[in-house]
Amino acid sequence: MALKKNLDRILSQWSYEPNAVKVRVVQGDDGRDVIQMRVDMGILQLEIEGRPDGNWPSGYRTFYDYLLSEELLDDEFELSEEQSAEVDREFIQYYHRRVCWLTLRAFDRAVKDADHTLALMDFCLAHSSDEEWTISHEQYRPFVLFHRIQAAALDKLENQAPEAAIEELNDGLRQLQELFDEGEDEFEVEEHSDEFFEEHFEEHVLVARLVELRESLRSHYHIGRTLEERLQEAVNTEQYELAARLRDEMARRRARPRAT
Repeated sequence: MALKKNLDRILSQWSYEPNAVKVRVVQGDDGRDVIQMRVDMGILQLEIEGRPDGNWPSGYRTFYDYLLSEELLDDEFELSEEQSAEVDREFIQYYHRRVCWLTLRAFDRAVKDADHTLALMDFCLAHSSDEEWTISHEQYRPFVLFHRIQAAALDKLENQAPEAAIEELNDGLRQLQELFDEGEDEFEVEEHSDEFFEEHFEEHVLVARLVELRESLRSHYHIGRTLEERLQEAVNTEQYELAARLRDEMARRRARPRAT
């Protein structure tokens, strides 16, 4: 009997839904776990460890690791056109897996993959002479950072406490604000039509979604202002004695052993 090479049976048993992210973890032939994502007209299969496609570019765990090794050999290293194309591949692969991790609620892994993408973006910003190509990636930095903030906060919610998740969201919002301020100065918004910088920061959809998550956590867990928020307010209003007491309380909480 001829070996069937089509995916008819698999696709018919796992339908595609345009408005849903459908992800599952299955075992490969060698027993390893892999991720599968249902997409229009097919299925993506991604490795859990290392690069999502399972390849080792030039013997390195990721193409970013390979680029770092090249940078060490050349103080004036600049990305070639071929290397830029490989960077694009790695960006796309890590995007798909990051979405999978968020869907699977593996928030710590989503943070790790977002950090990889952000580091690769930093490398491209420093070593590409093609400004248009660089900006084509930089326009997605707020979205990658949004995913990272969201995942880190939800990881804190699951493994620490709601207050820690709120503080993570506040810290993330500060990072987005800094990115917004830097972006307005660095890029000409009218020329590049970067939607993140065209809106007022507080009104941007990514910011609004993080604020909505923060306030929903406050409401659900009946949390008022966190210690960090009270400290920031005390510093802003020059209540330095209160700020010192709040810092002491934060230090005591951090030193307190967590219940297992």
